[in-house]
Amino acid sequence: MSVTDAPATGPAPWSVSRDLPPYRGILAVDAKDFTGRPAAEHASLTTVIPQLLGQAFTRSGLEQLWQERKFANNTGDGFAMGFDPVALPRVIHPFLHELQEVLTDYNIHATATGRVRLRASLHVGPLPDSGAPGDGNGTPRNDTHRLLDSRPVRAILAASSESITQVAAILSQRVFEDAVLSGYTRRHPDQFIEVPATVAGKNFQQLAWLYVPAPSGNLYDRRILGERPEGEEPAPATAPAPERRDRPAPAPAAHRGTTTINSQGNRGFLNNGSVEGGQHVSFGADPRDDARGAGR
Repeated sequence: MSVTDAPATGPAPWSVSRDLPPYRGILAVDAKDFTGRPAAEHASLTTVIPQLLGQAFTRSGLEQLWQERKFANNTGDGFAMGFDPVALPRVIHPFLHELQEVLTDYNIHATATGRVRLRASLHVGPLPDSGAPGDGNGTPRNDTHRLLDSRPVRAILAASSESITQVAAILSQRVFEDAVLSGYTRRHPDQFIEVPATVAGKNFQQLAWLYVPAPSGNLYDRRILGERPEGEEPAPATAPAPERRDRPAPAPAAHRGTTTINSQGNRGFLNNGSVEGGQHVSFGADPRDDARGAGR
């Protein structure tokens, strides 16, 4: 391929100022335990998941949003799409609630695919959307899928009752601030759990918010997410048993006899034994002094 035949590309980053792409809301869903299902179910699930999403959008009064979805992509075990971000508050509620209801109804009678339980992630950001190839690609789209695959949303769905909880959602910090904290959706901020979203093996960590339309069990016990509640002390480690050592036989009692220390004139004291117990000091005369006295 010659240089003139190379596909046209835009200017390099930071080389020129340009308009931002339009902001788009991004929804992604993923089926729990898809890879663990029999291969015969995979094709059916690929078809069923978009159908269930369409029903939930219709029941939420958002049928037009579904019909006008942007850069939609069937991922095999899930589905991803862009949409007008003005609808973000209503995608949080009632859409996630209706998705929970649709899945509950479906799972009562599911035969070809077994139960379908979904993780969902919501994000917002600038993404190309001009009808050209490559639409929808960008950091916000990547982050949406990282959130969907993050540990907290996986853990909270796995820890819930499969008879009650069919949907576990995770919202980006931006979505939470714009749609929930600002009061535009009919869900109170206290119905969300702040979590650090991380993905094993990926350089990704963001603050995010969990939301479960139909919680079950101890779903809001943060220990499910691998955290220790504030004020709870870690379990004390069991101290190893002290090493048993045989005591040495007691030493024989020290001899406490009297040690005699003789003073011999001005030549000081002469100790005739080790100093143990009491000591007796005698001041005897030097025999040479007696001899000198006899010669006087």
